[in-house]
Amino acid sequence: MQILVINNDGGGFADYVDVAEGTTVTQLFQQQIGSAQPSRYLIRVNRQPCAADQVLREGDRISITPTKIEGASC
Repeated sequence: MQILVINNDGGGFADYVDVAEGTTVTQLFQQQIGSAQPSRYLIRVNRQPCAADQVLREGDRISITPTKIEGASC
């Protein structure tokens, strides 16, 4: 199935990706970001907060945004 991933980490990008049926938010995060800690990111599905074990559906829109931007000062 195909979903839209909006990755605001680093340079950022948005692209449609194919994922297997039954893929959860956590599994997609690990595929897209790697070993980073999910607690350091704001992750939303269709603009709504989501649970880590939420199963993705065809056409979902996932946004992944770091809660702290590297290099930003207080």
